[in-house]
Amino acid sequence: MSSIKMNSCNSNNGESKNGTSNSLASVNHDLGLYFLELARLGSAKAPTEMEEDEEEAPKELNTINSSGGFLFVATDKLSVKYTSVNLHGHDVGVVQANKPAPVKRLLYYFEIYVKDAGAKGQIAIGFTQESFKMRRQPGWEANSFGYHGDDGFLYRGHGKGEAFGPTYTTGDTVGGGINYASQEFFFTKNGTIVGTVCVVKEIKGSLFPTVAVHSLNEEVHVNFGQKKFAFDLKEYEAQERLKQQMTIEKISLPPNISYGLVRSYLLHYGYEDTLNSFDLASKSTVPPIYIAKENGFDEQDIVYALNQRKTLRQLIRNGEIDAAISKLRDWYPQIVQDCGALLAYERPQESSVGYLLEESQRDVVADTVNAMILSTNPNMKDLQGCLHSYLEKLLRQLTACCLERRSANGDQGEAFHLHRVLNSGKDIKS
Repeated sequence: MSSIKMNSCNSNNGESKNGTSNSLASVNHDLGLYFLELARLGSAKAPTEMEEDEEEAPKELNTINSSGGFLFVATDKLSVKYTSVNLHGHDVGVVQANKPAPVKRLLYYFEIYVKDAGAKGQIAIGFTQESFKMRRQPGWEANSFGYHGDDGFLYRGHGKGEAFGPTYTTGDTVGGGINYASQEFFFTKNGTIVGTVCVVKEIKGSLFPTVAVHSLNEEVHVNFGQKKFAFDLKEYEAQERLKQQMTIEKISLPPNISYGLVRSYLLHYGYEDTLNSFDLASKSTVPPIYIAKENGFDEQDIVYALNQRKTLRQLIRNGEIDAAISKLRDWYPQIVQDCGALLAYERPQESSVGYLLEESQRDVVADTVNAMILSTNPNMKDLQGCLHSYLEKLLRQLTACCLERRSANGDQGEAFHLHRVLNSGKDIKS
């Protein structure tokens, strides 16, 4: 398809009443540009999911913003020791991570190892905001949460704690995490979950992993993922995904709905042979599956020119461009000019539109031709009907709903990627 010339002429005389020829040319122009953009994007190196969602995660402690008078941070910026005498309740040694917890993911987690519980074991792990008062234990101030070692209490936003888990001391490994899917904080001890608290949504602004020490010789080492965690984070993540999948699978749908969507996809893209096999399989099930016309689509619009669209798709995917052009010239002369650019060059592979002949782009070319043929159907009601099958429209709606849900959670949680969802389903079943 040419990005410069997407003209179309009427198959009879080049003109018709009420500007039909101009209208068709405009439609084909829009269709061509749409698929050309897909081809260009496909030929460029697409960013990976991680590159799309990458956030700079904490790697070390912030030695600038800390209550430095009461603690010492080692040169590795991962070890903390309380070096003063605890005389007052506010003589706390607090230090935050150098970056806030990333939010564009399912989970965030970090750990501390208690090398020495010191005089009183008043160690705490939790999350605080950047503006947190750095002489207070995490959890003692609004928008902060902390799991404390001396009493095992959870503190959330005020000085009064609540029974939560066991105490921890020298030799223990304690972790703190955020589950963005369930909007919960969770804490662990020696690789086992202690408990969760559902309050993430209540907090406004970024959260920083935070550690506090509060009595002489208390010393902890922080692990932001540089070493293997004591807690099996991958297994926990897999269990969270399984919960989501099980919730989805509890939704019961009549078989003919999913069959109808698949059938409409095969019809839309001209996969006639696969469609015939699919119909045969549907009738051989027990009980047989029949697709009622009232299930959401007008089949006549996408049955249009099915055999011709199948033939052209096969030719294009096989790289038989000359044969495809010949068939188009015989069947749809009104759109064949839109394909002429590929033949206008002595070496089309080296031309500005040569990327369309790459094997990886043949499906895009075939989709373009398919859409343009559908656009010649006088009963086609709108351009979108040429572009996307009903299955694809449903998946677009699913993506929009997931984005809306994420927005409602303050843009927390991982972005929606369809192939990741589909692959997770395969992983769970296997």
